[in-house]
Amino acid sequence: MHVLISGASIAGPALAYWLTRHGFSVTVVERAPALRRTGGHAVDLFQPAMDITERMGVLQAVAERATGARRMTLLREGARRPVRVDLARIFSAASDRHVEIMRDDLSEIYYDATRDDAEYVFGDSITAISPDGEVRFENAAPRRFDLVVGADGLHSNVRRLAFGDESLFAEFIGAYLGVLTLPRSYARDGETLVHVGVGRTAGMYGARHLDDARALFLFRSERELDCHYRDVPRQKELLRDAFTGLHADVDRWLAELDRTPAFYFDSITQLHMDTWSRGRVTLVGDAGYCPGPAVGGSTTLAIVGAYVLAGELARAGGDHERAFPAYEAAMADHVRGSRAAALSAAKTLVPASGLGAWGLAQGARLLSALPARPSRALARLTTKSARLYATMPLPDCPPSPAASPARAAGGRGPGA
Repeated sequence: MHVLISGASIAGPALAYWLTRHGFSVTVVERAPALRRTGGHAVDLFQPAMDITERMGVLQAVAERATGARRMTLLREGARRPVRVDLARIFSAASDRHVEIMRDDLSEIYYDATRDDAEYVFGDSITAISPDGEVRFENAAPRRFDLVVGADGLHSNVRRLAFGDESLFAEFIGAYLGVLTLPRSYARDGETLVHVGVGRTAGMYGARHLDDARALFLFRSERELDCHYRDVPRQKELLRDAFTGLHADVDRWLAELDRTPAFYFDSITQLHMDTWSRGRVTLVGDAGYCPGPAVGGSTTLAIVGAYVLAGELARAGGDHERAFPAYEAAMADHVRGSRAAALSAAKTLVPASGLGAWGLAQGARLLSALPARPSRALARLTTKSARLYATMPLPDCPPSPAASPARAAGGRGPGA
């Protein structure tokens, strides 16, 4: 059975890994000409994603590329003294296993774990999917696949082709996210620097193995702004308008906008779909159930979703009419919980009032000032999102065959 996956970021390669281990032949198509190195932000892997990563045999590689963030310095707009936070204490209270890693690094690790067993086609994109599995591409000749999976993110091309325009399912939750790359000299070893104001939060951090640093911006907006997600000049203008004057540090970060080698900007949007499957097509990760970039733990959710989908397809012997509903049923509660957690996190991280900004700073101060045991208890009460992802149960998967058809054929399945 030959499965086509659209998207080679995180969910796509994770799904490719488990499908090939269960005996499926896999092709991954990616619009970008090579693995994306877009200067993406750091993402959190909570316990279930760590467990899956360990089962993939790449846990050591992930640990080696962890950002190494150990502490946070938070300064509230108008305050004189910063608050210093022990990040390890907070995350250990919420999850027994946790790693922060750059999105691009995780994508590369998962790709390296799968490139010998799955076919990767870069620089191409799907243009049409027929009910019988024939797929047309922008560049390559048409090919036939048994199943097609969209793992191509919030602005999924597969979702648009199979389900309709994004506007039918997207729900703006009142905030925007921006990320830009800074010179390495801006970063402080192991430290995240955060400035919080009313309706806006900006942070800067590095990673011990990177030769650059990243600045991340979150700001509130009562309405969706007039800006296409690919209009970079307009995005930079909006970011300047939202953050200029918050602090001298932030102004210095913004000064790098015109020379940054990598930049990302998008609305923080949730997807609400009644089903993620239609015929031979299904969706995984942000393509189907994005809870909200940067606030919703979407990376862990995507990795768990890929693992569950592969397991249900294996359990059903490739019968998508049985596997897809089982996959959706297994993920439904996780998705609903992640949406609620994302809404709560967005309100906390980007306070709407001066009182909210003061409360965020005081909560961080209290976590740092209390002795270890009461601090852990308080962190458990104030890290609902992290605890949600840390406690997602992983289903048992059918045993994998000793060798998959894809590997036996040198990594290429039928129709290649």
